[in-house]
Amino acid sequence: MEFRYFSPSEVLKPYIKHYYIFESDSDIGFEDTVFPSGDMEMIFNLGEGIWESSIDNIFSRTPKIELWGQITRPLAIRSKGRHTMLGIKFFTHSAAYFLDDEIGIFNDHVSDLADIIGKPVKVLHAQLWETKDTAKRIELIEHFLLKRLIAGEKKSLRIDKVGHILTSIKKNPEENNINNIASKYGITSRYLHKLIHQNTGLSPSSFNKIIRFQFSLKLITKNDQPFTSIAYNCGYFDQSHFIRDFKSFTGFTPSAYLENITPVNQLLQQ
Repeated sequence: MEFRYFSPSEVLKPYIKHYYIFESDSDIGFEDTVFPSGDMEMIFNLGEGIWESSIDNIFSRTPKIELWGQITRPLAIRSKGRHTMLGIKFFTHSAAYFLDDEIGIFNDHVSDLADIIGKPVKVLHAQLWETKDTAKRIELIEHFLLKRLIAGEKKSLRIDKVGHILTSIKKNPEENNINNIASKYGITSRYLHKLIHQNTGLSPSSFNKIIRFQFSLKLITKNDQPFTSIAYNCGYFDQSHFIRDFKSFTGFTPSAYLENITPVNQLLQQ
């Protein structure tokens, strides 16, 4: 089982966090849980293995070309067979540049990207399947993304604004600053909520909680400070609020999570 990461070209760096390839040559099945990351992904399955994800405790096979919407609660997955998967990990707001739908409709689902984009992404998948050269595969993906970026140029100013607002929220994580942030951009707080949800699938408060949760995951995994300190360092008023949020995102308390860390889940959170 191996993950490899690749940086995007300079022109796509504002939109793509990284590309990755996941390969597994074992037929042994495994189960895991994906936690909220604040990011969306497109994944091209280029192997013969089977992936399934759970919705309402019912597992369904994922499509060959996956779109992972915003995950806002723990999502169980399981796998069997040998895999080669090529993924694109976007920043919180940047998937909106490449998709025509409001992002929130994809929340907590693994959708079929072929149904959403149609023939162009089916052609890309076929091209990726035909070549085994990693550099060529990345080149094909970048060509596909650049074409969609150019086609969606008219909405870039709106999405750029969302990106700037999210940066402001990171710098001012307290919820009572939302009105100040909206005022800074000359919009109402109600419109700010709508703008962010349409283009990220998250509300400002949900985005803030996921950012704090992801930071807490890194600190917990290091296992070098008490939970009280982690809660404080992540901006929680007390440990009980920290534990409540952590459990809502993982299904575990922080102490139980430490006892159940899996290699796959650690890699999926990057």
